[in-house]
Amino acid sequence: MPDLEEFAGLPVVDFPAGGTAEKRLEQIRGRGGDPHAPASVAWRLKYNGEAHKEYVERFLSEVDPEQVRALVLGDWGCIEGVGPSAFLDPLIEHAGLLPNLRSVFVGDVETMECQLSWIPQGDMAPFLTAFPRLEELTVKGADGLGGKLALHVPSHESLRSLILESGGLPGRVVCEVVSSGLPALEHLELWLGVEAYGGDTFPQDLDPVLSGEVFPRLRSLGVCNSEKVDEWIPVLAEAPVVKRLEVLDLSLGILTDVGGQALLERVDAFSGLRKLDLYHHFLSEEMVERVRAAFTGVGVEVDLAERLEPEYDEFDDPEYGEPEYYTAVSE
Repeated sequence: MPDLEEFAGLPVVDFPAGGTAEKRLEQIRGRGGDPHAPASVAWRLKYNGEAHKEYVERFLSEVDPEQVRALVLGDWGCIEGVGPSAFLDPLIEHAGLLPNLRSVFVGDVETMECQLSWIPQGDMAPFLTAFPRLEELTVKGADGLGGKLALHVPSHESLRSLILESGGLPGRVVCEVVSSGLPALEHLELWLGVEAYGGDTFPQDLDPVLSGEVFPRLRSLGVCNSEKVDEWIPVLAEAPVVKRLEVLDLSLGILTDVGGQALLERVDAFSGLRKLDLYHHFLSEEMVERVRAAFTGVGVEVDLAERLEPEYDEFDDPEYGEPEYYTAVSE
């Protein structure tokens, strides 16, 4: 996947790693940024051979940090097994210089730089603790080259959006998230991925959320990029939390006609939603029309774009061979 072009509603601009201050200023302006108006863009920090700490500190000295609202942390040397702490630690050390930081993306790494399942992550709790006013956190990657994602925060009063993008999200991480104190959380998006890449999250891991016991302000829930969407639908239909959701996101996963039929049989359970996102699915054309009609009929907007056909081994006869399905994001 290519680098982000937009984050937190702002264009993403790289902070150059080399050259003189004048040359960097020229590069920044050429990319649509302005060091004198740093709140107008999301700044991407990306390793380019310079010591991480010196690079971060130079960014904080050349761009007015008090105005910075959004940061995107790109490749920090993932393929070499370097973890995100290379960028996170100096940011934590200088957290007082960034009082208005509200949105952070950790792991904007292209496939050519490092495969998704290789991206090493770490413990995000110290970073969240250092930035108590942070409202939006997106983390890409989970258990990569020598690094393991962790995210348990006893208390954070400001976080409204948490997105974990992964080709395989460990159940232990989900358990840590749902046991965190996040009273302001409105949007939770979990890319569960596939078992082959560590995706061993089961519905019971999400029980505190599904029961409505935690995250009282939650209005948007994503169970995304999952190879087992069909199995999640009956569970979600019975979940008390669905009654107060506005958006249920089941996109990017392996949704087949089995799941489509489950949706049809449980339309009433999801009728209070404003939107049901099924983007990237394997429903038959007939099932697409049935699902669209059923949910439109109860006033629910449904996204059924990106209909895909299963693949078959080149030596298999499609009439007799086993179909192969795939999530939108894996390897």
